[in-house]
Amino acid sequence: MDSPGLEVLAPTRRAILVALKRTGGATAEELGAGLGITPSAVRQHLQALTAEGLVEHAPDRARAGRPRHRHVLTPAGEAFFPKRYGDLTLELLADAEAEDAGLVDRLFERRRNRRLERTLLRVEGRPLEGRVEELTRVLDEDGYVASCERADDGALRIVEHNCAVLEVARRYGQACSTELEFIRAVLPDAQVERVRHMMAGQSACAYEIRPREREDAPAR
Repeated sequence: MDSPGLEVLAPTRRAILVALKRTGGATAEELGAGLGITPSAVRQHLQALTAEGLVEHAPDRARAGRPRHRHVLTPAGEAFFPKRYGDLTLELLADAEAEDAGLVDRLFERRRNRRLERTLLRVEGRPLEGRVEELTRVLDEDGYVASCERADDGALRIVEHNCAVLEVARRYGQACSTELEFIRAVLPDAQVERVRHMMAGQSACAYEIRPREREDAPAR
């Protein structure tokens, strides 16, 4: 059975689920500030989403003093976000691997190259920061719920809050390695390092991006 789509939800409830997916959890006050509505209105929507089994409470261990409720997605809430490759894809990849041990590697490489060709056309002629922003939009369109942020030290960071190929990535490491290769190929003049990884148990994948330092001129 296919997962439900966000389009079946009312706009505000859809926005709340997306916000919770992006943040990994938030209070009613934080959600209200981000969405431009009152915490009271947010709580009414959260109550409905909780009753539907899409949202649940989690302890906020990061705050001292009186505990505040943080809200997170349940597995049913997570199901609204695209996991585009399911059992059939895994079955087909297993069959391909059985026929030719190197075929799976070549399939992932072809996928990377197709994405790269399309994305290079969209980022052509832009400075590094503009290419990072456009690449983030591409990843978001691909179902990764991607955002772009700037780290405290000035580095750019792309965060993928959802893995659109999660089940495949759990079985085939090529899904992760070719994702990193894809981002590096779009940004050849930058140093790109994965600093968070869902396969390591973290809630998102994140890629830190810095301009590549020019090599020192050779001594004469």
